[in-house]
Amino acid sequence: MITVTGATGQLGHLVIEALLKTTPAAEITAAVRSPEKAADLAALGVNVKAADYTKPETLEAAFEGTDRLLLISSSEVGQRAPQHQNVIDAAKKAGVKLLAYTSILRTDTTPLGLGEEHRATEAALAASGLNYVLLRNGWYTENYAASIPPALEYGVFLGAAGEGRISSAARADYAAAAAAVLTSDGHEGKTYELSGDDSYTLAEFAAEIAKQSGKEVIYQNMAEKDFNDALIAAGLPDGIAAMLADSDAGAEKGGLFDEGKTLSSLTGQPTTPYTEVIAAALKA
Repeated sequence: MITVTGATGQLGHLVIEALLKTTPAAEITAAVRSPEKAADLAALGVNVKAADYTKPETLEAAFEGTDRLLLISSSEVGQRAPQHQNVIDAAKKAGVKLLAYTSILRTDTTPLGLGEEHRATEAALAASGLNYVLLRNGWYTENYAASIPPALEYGVFLGAAGEGRISSAARADYAAAAAAVLTSDGHEGKTYELSGDDSYTLAEFAAEIAKQSGKEVIYQNMAEKDFNDALIAAGLPDGIAAMLADSDAGAEKGGLFDEGKTLSSLTGQPTTPYTEVIAAALKA
């Protein structure tokens, strides 16, 4: 039995889809906070169990009979460490044989503030006695593609990454890597630094939007604080704005650049070019 937490989230759902290509639905469990939101997965024959990171009793029940578990990091920045600890504790009680965790690229040295909670979780895993594997995911190209609509409207793509190069990949690429690890042997104790095969600056990203859309779009680099303020003015919550501004500042320091190509090595396929993610976003 393979169990995926956060299975109704953007990454989790893609992992389930990838697993279904090689694994019978009856051997997959979607552990979700709201089972009613996983009706499509249940219709495919996937086991759906209620699992809330903040409610240990639900986790223990959801993980019963699980051999391999994918812990997709919580979306609640600032609450991740204790929530992940609950998952780790429940996995131990359930006798999980392998826990895979979606961490962040080069967790131990990343300049991104997001690294703090991932470092805490990795330390908790090391102390747990569980067999585990670290999937240190780089940036999702969709994170930047989400800014395409306002960039087209105003002709400006805002950011604070300077000339920092970003080796992002599509969520589906990271999902395929997770599925590959969950369905093959020899990954215990491994740490995988995962990133896209190609890289770009945000100026290049903006230029590609302009090229494909036929509209003028330029990149405007800002100081971290100014970018944070602009995001808040655009309606983003303070915490999300601060996280995105900090991440761009980290990208300027090289925090989102990697040339290892470990991701495509795990999946056996090239990662999705950022130009294709832009094309899909424009089509949508």
